[in-house]
Amino acid sequence: MSSHTKRIKWGACTVGALTAAVLAMSTTPAAANGTYSGLEYVYGAGAWSDDWGNEGVVDTNTNRTSNATCLWQMVLWANGYLSSASDIDGDFGSRTKTATANWQSASGLTADGSAGKASWSHAAGRINYVSGTESDLYLVYSGSARSFILHRFPDGVYQFVDADGASRNAGYNYRTCG
Repeated sequence: MSSHTKRIKWGACTVGALTAAVLAMSTTPAAANGTYSGLEYVYGAGAWSDDWGNEGVVDTNTNRTSNATCLWQMVLWANGYLSSASDIDGDFGSRTKTATANWQSASGLTADGSAGKASWSHAAGRINYVSGTESDLYLVYSGSARSFILHRFPDGVYQFVDADGASRNAGYNYRTCG
């Protein structure tokens, strides 16, 4: 094989590798729907204690109106940062942003008012086992002011019981609360 042919093959491989790298960076699961896991809902599998470690961002720009935002508002309400059940409306507005920043500050996190991976992971520390198996779990989120029930279905989808007693799946791409 001539050196010219080797250079052409090497060049084609380099271009192909660079193209693949650029495509991989531009199509991460986070870009698909605002989640780290790439799923459309708050998800868990295996040990429940680390389920929320890869959840998506909910804030004023990402997943602003969603049931995942409702779940985040439930966390804030359970810890006393949202005072009323009427604040749990699935819309991440200025009140939720301020409550999130205050919760983050008190929790030793960067107080940016955006609930991302670090915030979800920290909140998961207040989840406790109630009953069930790894494939169908009942859990409770025990905040400093209130508690609420969580259910992780066999397919990994998280459901929560809101302040009005309604069960809601914690999806990023839809909103049925509020």
